[in-house]
Amino acid sequence: MTGLGPVAWPLDPIRTERLVLRASEAHDRAAFIELFASPEVGTYLGGPRPRAELERLVPEIPGRRPGVFVVDLGGEMIGTVSIKRREADRPGRLSPQGGEAELGYMFLPRSWGRGYAAEACAAALDWCAGALPGEPVVLCTQTANLPSMRLAAKLRFREVERFEEFGAEQWFGVRYPTRGPRINERPEPS
Repeated sequence: MTGLGPVAWPLDPIRTERLVLRASEAHDRAAFIELFASPEVGTYLGGPRPRAELERLVPEIPGRRPGVFVVDLGGEMIGTVSIKRREADRPGRLSPQGGEAELGYMFLPRSWGRGYAAEACAAALDWCAGALPGEPVVLCTQTANLPSMRLAAKLRFREVERFEEFGAEQWFGVRYPTRGPRINERPEPS
């Protein structure tokens, strides 16, 4: 299950203090290729993909599906943020059937260290709270990816479990909505 259900897409752009989250456009193709070919970006994601392969495979308008946001700074793509359903057959889930909404993100190295990921992810999580009310959101990252671990904490994700996948230890966390029921959590006594 990868779809988000009855979510309207493409959405109107989401504006933050410095960024715009929007649907992908044809002029983003070169930045998508740069993102997936980057050795720095691929460090914790299985390595970079060959540029020649990407030139052949990346569609004219890449990432054009519900839940994929291009992160735009001054008219230029600097990364992506996505909300999609986590595959049920992968380790890390809140319920036996899986399929939770999962936050993912990738940014070009030249944009690292400026708070753009936190700003864009927070905006995507706010959008998700309106589009999928009451649903928790999960996040998975390698424990060795210290900047991603810090971002998870900043965004208020709490650790659920750790496991081995893709030859590395993974951290799996959840962020519950501020209101509504929480999966696998007992109500507090009155």
